[in-house]
Formats: sequence, structure tokens, C-alpha cells
Amino acid sequence: MPNIDEIRRRIERHEGEEFHTKRELPFTYEIQGENFRSSRANRDIPRRDFEKALKIAPFDGPGDVNRMVQGPAYVWAVLHDRRIRQGDY
Repeated sequence: MPNIDEIRRRIERHEGEEFHTKRELPFTYEIQGENFRSSRANRDIPRRDFEKALKIAPFDGPGDVNRMVQGPAYVWAVLHDRRIRQGDY
């Protein structure tokens, strides 16, 4: 399992590319310092939320981390995308 620093580098490499939620809603994102901002939501998701979710990855869907992180649909979508997972989990 890669650590959060490696996952963060992968996330940064794909900034601006299209991703899809579990319900197939398209979105892009920007990294702003330690925060992630989806094009579909007016909310910053802190790096620590991705770190929390990574500890239990893979997981079935956003509902599994709903009480754990902000923007669970985006956290799930990014962490489970093949570009980010790279077959590691």
C-alpha cells in the first residue's frame, strides 16, 4: 500500500483531468495547498481526509467514509480511480 505522500503526488499529477463519482457524475479538481477542491462542490477537502480514507481503501463506496471525511463522493472517486490506485489496493 502506498503512503499518503505517494498518493498525493499521483493526485497532483492528474489535477484538471476528468474523474467520475460512483454515480458517474464528471468532475475535475484543483489542489490548493493542502486542500482539494472539486469543480462540482464549493468545499475544500483537506489532505488529512484523503489520508483517513486511504487507511481503509479499498472500500465499496462513499457511504463507507461518509462520517469520516468531507466530500466522500470525491474522496472515493479519486482514491478508486485507476490513475491513482495503479493496482496498489
